[in-house]
Amino acid sequence: MAQGVLSRVMDALDLETFLVCSSEEEGKELAIRLMKSLGFQDVDLVFIRFGGPGARIRVRAYIYRPGQDYAWVRQIDDGEKRG
Repeated sequence: MAQGVLSRVMDALDLETFLVCSSEEEGKELAIRLMKSLGFQDVDLVFIRFGGPGARIRVRAYIYRPGQDYAWVRQIDDGEKRG
């Protein structure tokens, strides 16, 4: 995964898409599976609306939760020390 870019994400990464599925429950399961297949472990479903051939979903992968050691803070600190 693009670890260099992910270290610059302030808190979370959202993905929004339409998934072809037969129910809201299947849409939820597919959305979570999608994010985990991309390598994210801390995942929440933010939005789902089922209709027609599937569901509009927004799923969030947390890179940092509040209070964690943020890599972007270290980058700022390192930049200030060099500057």
